[in-house]
Amino acid sequence: MNYQDEWLLYEAGDEIDEAYHRQPTEEFLFYEAVANGNVEAVKKNCEAARFTESEGVGVLSRNPVTNLKYHFVITTAMIARLCRQNGMELEQAFGLSDFYIQKLDDIHTVEGVQSLHDEMVIDYTEKMRRYLRSDTTSKHINACKEYIYAHIKERITIEDLADEFGVSASYLSRLFKKETGISVSAYIREQKIEIAKNLLRYSDYSMIDIANRLSFSSQSHFIQQFREAVGMTPKKYRDEHYMVQWETNESK
Repeated sequence: MNYQDEWLLYEAGDEIDEAYHRQPTEEFLFYEAVANGNVEAVKKNCEAARFTESEGVGVLSRNPVTNLKYHFVITTAMIARLCRQNGMELEQAFGLSDFYIQKLDDIHTVEGVQSLHDEMVIDYTEKMRRYLRSDTTSKHINACKEYIYAHIKERITIEDLADEFGVSASYLSRLFKKETGISVSAYIREQKIEIAKNLLRYSDYSMIDIANRLSFSSQSHFIQQFREAVGMTPKKYRDEHYMVQWETNESK
């Protein structure tokens, strides 16, 4: 019996009825958090030990350690490609991937694979955070970006930022525009739109849910802001990009 025939028997059997694969939304958003340098979100995921949870995750090997190693390789490959797409140097992105996958040879426990996974994803995330924030030199502006990223779901004003860092709103506004080339409000809007794009691609949240989640004043305001920034409505963006994982022409 060849593998195709074996699969047809498996597909018709009871085992496949009992199998359950969770929706990939959370998984893809986690990969995006790594590629966007969101250290806080990635560390929370690691602390929750989501990587070793078995419910809703495909069984790639009957051996639990080997099964987790296979998932580790998939995770590392996807993260490497997404980080590459977000600007990481090609050799660094894939060199890190090779480095961590090779480390699996010396690991023989579930706990060991979990620990290596956490080290790997945090390493990628911290490198991406440094890369994405390397375009500014001012301590205040870097701190502003960190604050905005951590509070992106809230309504943020220049006054909030000025109070947070103990400077005047006018000074911070001028400095931010000088170093980044755009206003604080435009930068915040850009970041919210990027998160919205991820939610449209990788989740089933409705337009009103996304608008509320990112503290837009209304659904219509969200749609207007998204169309101005992206050149199409959120619905059209979702129709064209839903669950697209990475550019197909980006390969090692």
